[in-house]
Formats: sequence, C-alpha cells, structure tokens
Amino acid sequence: MGMFCSVIKFENLHELKRLCHWGPIIALSVIAICSAMAMIDAVLWYWPLDSTGGSVNFIMLINWTVMILYNYFNAMFVGPGYVPIGWKPENSQDCMYLQYCKVCQSYKAPRSHHCRKCNRCVMKMDHHCPWINNCCGFQNHASFTLFLLLAPLGCIHAAFIFVMTMYTQLYNRVSFGWSSVKIDMSAAKRDTHPIIPFGLSAFAASLFALGLALGTTIAVGMLFAIQMKVILRNKTSIESWIEEKAKDRIQYYQTKETFVFPYDLGSKWNNFKQVFTWSGIPDGDGLEWPVREGAHQYSLTIEQLKQKADKRVRSVRYQAIEDYSGACCPLTKGLRTFFTTPCTEEPRIALNKGDLILATRGLKHWMYGDKITDLTTDDGKRIRGWFPRRCVEKCPYDSESDQQLEGEKKTR
Repeated sequence: MGMFCSVIKFENLHELKRLCHWGPIIALSVIAICSAMAMIDAVLWYWPLDSTGGSVNFIMLINWTVMILYNYFNAMFVGPGYVPIGWKPENSQDCMYLQYCKVCQSYKAPRSHHCRKCNRCVMKMDHHCPWINNCCGFQNHASFTLFLLLAPLGCIHAAFIFVMTMYTQLYNRVSFGWSSVKIDMSAAKRDTHPIIPFGLSAFAASLFALGLALGTTIAVGMLFAIQMKVILRNKTSIESWIEEKAKDRIQYYQTKETFVFPYDLGSKWNNFKQVFTWSGIPDGDGLEWPVREGAHQYSLTIEQLKQKADKRVRSVRYQAIEDYSGACCPLTKGLRTFFTTPCTEEPRIALNKGDLILATRGLKHWMYGDKITDLTTDDGKRIRGWFPRRCVEKCPYDSESDQQLEGEKKTR
C-alpha cells in the first residue's frame, strides 16, 4: 500500500514538473496579465455593483478565465494517452502492417507516433505543443481545441474592456489647443466611487495588455482554425503531412495506385463527433478506429511503411568536414546559419570531422538526418537531428551503390 502511494505521488510530482517549462510559464503569464488587467479595467469602466450590465460583464470576464484555465490544465495534465508498453495487435499477422518502436518495446498502433519529448508512443498524435508542455492527442484533443477557441474569445472581450476604459478615462482629460494636444494623466478626481486611480502607469499597463490580447487573438485564433480544419476531416496534423507525402511518392514513382485516407467518415458531423463528445471523453480505446467504407484498418500504417522505405532510398550520405558542437544558434558557423536556425524543438546533433550522416531533409543552411554509428545508445534511440549544411559535404557513391539505388527506385 505504501509503495502504491509513493508511485502515485511520484507520478503527480512528475506531472507538476510540466509547469516548469518556458511554454506554460509564458502561456499562464499571458492569461494572468490579460485577466487581471481586464478585471481592474472593468471596475474602472463599468462598476459591477451599480447595474445589471456591469455585473454581467464582470461575471462573464471571470467565466472566460475559469473556462480557459480549466481546458488548459485539462489538456496539460490529462495528456494525450499513450500506447501501452509492450502492446501488439491481437492478431499476430497484423504485426507486418505496423512499425515497431524500440524505445517503448511495442508496436505502434494505428494513428500513433513516438514523441521524442514525451519518450512514449502517443495515441492519435497531432503534435507536441510547447505551450502545454505535452502532446496533443487522443484524450486531450477536445480540451486543447476548446482552449484554442476560448482564449481568443476571452481576449476579444478583454480588448473591448481595455479600449472602453482608456476611452472613458481619457475623454475628460484631453484638451485641444491651436497647435497642441494636452492630456492630463494625473489621478482621477471622481467622487462616485473610491476606485483605482487611472494614472500614467495604469494607462501604460492597459495599453500593453491590449496589445497582448490582440496578438493572442490573432495567433491562437489561427491555430484554432488549423485544428478545426483537420478535425472536420478526422485527421491530425501529422496525418495531413503523411497524406501529402503519399501524393508525392505516387507522383515520383509514377505508380498507378491511389491513396484514400481511411479515417474520414465522409460526414463533417461524424468526424466532429470523433473528437468532441457530451461526456468530454472520446469514444473508443485509441488503438482501433472506425474506417470509411472500403478502407482497411491498416491503410495508413501500410502507407507509412512505404514512405519509410522510400525515405531510405532517397536519403543522401554526407560526411562531416567541420566539427559542430550541437549548439542551437552557432555563431561560429556564419551569420546566415545563426539567423536561419530551424524554429523547432527538434534536437541538434554534435558532429566531429569524419562523421557520416544520412540526410533525409534540409533547408538552405541546415540539414536533418541520422548519424551513422556502429554503436547504439542504451535506450535504443537513434542519434538524429539538425546540423549546419556548411559542416558537411556529399559523399560520392561508388558505381555499385548507384546501380542499387536506381534498381530500387525502378522496382517501387
């Protein structure tokens, strides 16, 4: 019993550590600043105890804050749901359609992907969100999307309060001359209520909060639109990318096959219900999914295996010609490399002169790939990440390798 309680305490402590990250710190700071300033300005603009409208306005403001924080913490602490350690399909023959995760020692269930940050295979993974310091997936997709909806709505309400407060407070303080405009920012001399004086500091704080609210509305509103677009098609951001790569693969090899996304149920309402339910708990177990008529349960995973094989064929071998420490923004590798560092939490890999790397994708000044080593890490992880393009050069293939690669491309 004591051991069980200690395990629960350890897990709770581990979850609380999610707050100790730049993403949640910034997100909660923005929520706190906008909410606190909106409540203060609401008192200045529309005293809640004088009228029904003032009371409704103040209660709505508190309601936005509570609902935003509820869905935010729900998305963070409930989590996306993980594929059980050691999981494999009931029918052993289905293993041929699935990828095996060496880290989790289990097969990747349909729609699941391994997250390097969480170090687990996540069910119906959409992406790893730094703002909640957790993945968005099967169990918390609805809460995360509701947070993306409520945050802009609450910020719009707060922005309206900021504007009205500044307008009403400055209305009687602005005096126009022949060649100048004067604003008296001294403390307010209102006798109606002993409320907070609206001085220069209050004006600056309201203006700052207004900019924060408008910026949050635009940024988070765009994320909400992206999420709803994929939800109404019963996809995730990763699956949309897989579908695009499927089209690219078919076009590259000139095959006559067609890829049909299996989880789009045909109706936007049916797709919507796959994420949002009245109970707040998504239907199913996150391991098996309803598919459209004529589709196969493993259509997507089979396409992933094809793309993985294609990735090996298309990858290019490079050799390091300069040492690289693995720094995020290496100033010693040139200003262009410094200022064009990939805006991602994906790791950088340190290179020593002579190291071999299998590059799979790249930007103008950066490349991404796997370091070719004879040794494997203790936890089975591959050493892969970003590195500066100027630190490597392409390895010339011998004739046998070229013939082998051409043969593989022709047979696919």
